[in-house]
Amino acid sequence: MSMEWFNRVTGELQDHLKSICEEYDQIGHMNINRGSKHPRIEFFISTEDDDRVYFCTLLFDPYNEEFYLESFDMTLQQPTRIILDDITDVIEAVHESFHEFIDEDSEVFYVDDEEEYEVLDDEITLEEIDVEWETPEVPAYQIEDNLEVTYQFGVDRANGDGVLRRVNRIWTEDGELFEDESTLSFKKEEASTIIAMIASHMDSMTGYEEIINE
Repeated sequence: MSMEWFNRVTGELQDHLKSICEEYDQIGHMNINRGSKHPRIEFFISTEDDDRVYFCTLLFDPYNEEFYLESFDMTLQQPTRIILDDITDVIEAVHESFHEFIDEDSEVFYVDDEEEYEVLDDEITLEEIDVEWETPEVPAYQIEDNLEVTYQFGVDRANGDGVLRRVNRIWTEDGELFEDESTLSFKKEEASTIIAMIASHMDSMTGYEEIINE
């Protein structure tokens, strides 16, 4: 197991991220998470309200020393993985994800009625969250040897933000494990609003059982 390739690509991506986003006068940011079994690099832009809008997540398999993109095919009910063999493939994958994001969510970037673009920042930033986990991973849903969804809560040591970590693990029929991890950061004042919004709309949500039984 080696992280050398991960570290090399991460360094090069920081240099390429500006050119990937500059076509739309946007500044790209990278969030690196080395704490999971498969480390990841999350790419996002910041809105006027300082919210993060993510447009790509790269995962790294340290055992096979390869980057990949992962999604879940709802039709086939199985995960898919796209292997990125070299730095060129990695850069193209991030670039393509950004342009797809722009095409699907272009309203995020328009700032007035004349549809002019706004530069949000002058620098590329590289973030690595240092979280003190207050809870262990708590299972939210589980099908033995098939699917597991867990949550974990912690506090960002740098700014005191609450951090909610979600890990989705899927096992294939061959026993191969796929992991998908995401995090949500929020301030203390936001916590009660998030809890209330979820509690008020749970009846309108679809559960795993309904999807699996379709």
